[in-house]
Amino acid sequence: MDKVQGRKIILKKAMTSRFKLLILTLCVMLAGYLFFTNEISLTRPMAGEESANTDGIVVQVARQVSPSVVGISNLQNNGDVFGQSSSESTGSGVIIDPRGYIVTNNHVVQGADKLIVTLADGNEREATIVGQDPRTDLAVIKIDVKNKVSPAVFGDSEKLEVGQQVVAIGNPLGLRFARSVTSGVVSGLNRLITTEEGFMFRLIQTDAAINPGNSGGALVNMNGEVVGINTVKIAVPGFEGMGFSIPSRQVQMIAKDLMEHGKVLRPVLGIRILGEIKPNEASYFNLPVRHGVIVSPHSDGSAGKAGIKEYDIITAVNGKKVETALDLQEIIMNCKVGDTVKLSILRMSGGAGENAQKITRKIKLERDGH
Repeated sequence: MDKVQGRKIILKKAMTSRFKLLILTLCVMLAGYLFFTNEISLTRPMAGEESANTDGIVVQVARQVSPSVVGISNLQNNGDVFGQSSSESTGSGVIIDPRGYIVTNNHVVQGADKLIVTLADGNEREATIVGQDPRTDLAVIKIDVKNKVSPAVFGDSEKLEVGQQVVAIGNPLGLRFARSVTSGVVSGLNRLITTEEGFMFRLIQTDAAINPGNSGGALVNMNGEVVGINTVKIAVPGFEGMGFSIPSRQVQMIAKDLMEHGKVLRPVLGIRILGEIKPNEASYFNLPVRHGVIVSPHSDGSAGKAGIKEYDIITAVNGKKVETALDLQEIIMNCKVGDTVKLSILRMSGGAGENAQKITRKIKLERDGH
């Protein structure tokens, strides 16, 4: 009888241990299931959830920046003493200062006899032109501020990345569609556009819809910061979603000069660019360098006074390599009027590369008279 009772006790203990092990296993499995379920829910949002979050951000950005975007009406009188007529074109602008300064495109205000600014609250103000810069297609105008206005906050265009989401805000097709909001991405950076004067500038490319009337409006990142001023789009049959904006870093530099001086104080070398040296040309002429910009000095400019000669090849400025005319332009534009720069020059002698001389010249940058 004692043996039977003992076996029962042993069996009972074994069953209790197995039951506890089973319960522990189930708890571990349940904890693992909950852990991985939570991980999946955190890293993989349900369908439509990500889109909803993005839409919410666009709404916030539009609400934040739209009060800083204005409509601009350019009124012009046409005709002569025998008949008078008038025309009106519209564009956009961005308030950049609480004193009523507004940045826009130069082509929006060009030739205006009268400028009317329409604010977000519908009030209209007549504006005066503070300064224009046709080279960058930027201008600053000013209105008298009666009530408080909302200046935009600028971001750093140098931190943009291709594929980054952006929002364009402006007045396509006139004031009836004021402060229209379109969203897209940064399609490309440093897109080269050449102006009528032959100057090249790097622009932001975006697929956010930009239409006539959007010129001078804001390109905005998801933090509500203006990263560009919309300026142009490619309007060719078969091509869509190719708009361009002037980077905010350049906009701020130009606007600052226009506000303070009424024009841009550009430093110049006093040269004319004749061409660029490519590797195949360097090999053909047996040059000791494989890059550079061929220049000719203006007779009354600082380069001529410093001894620069026609067909000199500038290979570096202050130690920075110069491969293209754009390289040279950007290096000089990042300097100030009155700065002294050191040019590394290759001077041809007798038309043969083996007789070329490497020399240096120091030039004090003058102010562009245009």
